[in-house]
Amino acid sequence: MGIDDKLSNKAEELKGKTKEGAGRATGDERLEAEGKGDQSSSKVKQAGEKVKDAAKDVKDGLTK
Repeated sequence: MGIDDKLSNKAEELKGKTKEGAGRATGDERLEAEGKGDQSSSKVKQAGEKVKDAAKDVKDGLTK
């Protein structure tokens, strides 16, 4: 997983937390749900990148 991807995914997660908090504070259910969605999307992307990293590690281990 590239450092750019990690930073981008983390930024998206933090943006989602901010939206969720703002939505909760203002009573805006749509904004709160959108924030939760952003966080979920970010976590799925992070998990996919971890799978790629693990597969690369296995491949590298087999070629040594």
